[in-house]
Amino acid sequence: MRVATLRAANIDADGWTDDLRHDVERYFDDLAGEWHTRVSRERTAVFVDALTRGLTELPAAADLAVEVGSGIGTYSALLAERFTTVLAIDLSLAMLRLAPAAPAHRVRADGAVLPVRDASAAAVVLVNAFLFPAEVDRILRQDGFLLWVNSSGEQTPIHLSPDQVAASLPGQWRGTASRAGEGTWCVLQRD
Repeated sequence: MRVATLRAANIDADGWTDDLRHDVERYFDDLAGEWHTRVSRERTAVFVDALTRGLTELPAAADLAVEVGSGIGTYSALLAERFTTVLAIDLSLAMLRLAPAAPAHRVRADGAVLPVRDASAAAVVLVNAFLFPAEVDRILRQDGFLLWVNSSGEQTPIHLSPDQVAASLPGQWRGTASRAGEGTWCVLQRD
């Protein structure tokens, strides 16, 4: 997963390929049945910390959050408390089938080609998920936020440091980063 993470973020020159996408899809399809065993109060606390301390500038009536790599929907309900609409996207159909039908709209898609209009998202949310910098840049509104969470910090298999996340994105970005328990997070906005 570390290699796939670097390739998705264009840090590794080999990039995201169809073969890699299929490998990742099979990997997560195979894990879907046991994914609920990875949910914990500690991991959720990292996400809640990022929402409450990282998104302080979020307007009260924020409209669209795009949750990329939503898996079984562990964090979708928490996002629905802050956003009018949550679009939960995952490559794994097996994961999506285990997710609750509401409150998020569930879509199967590759994060490298998101089925979202340009400049339409108030936030793009990635919790232990692959960063596709060009797609984040394309769908995020000019005043939008990127929320990046590694629930187990540096031990998270899909891990990038906040500096790597910011450096991977096109243009200049500013934001904040922190730790919560074992996890790390950053919230970035265009500068």
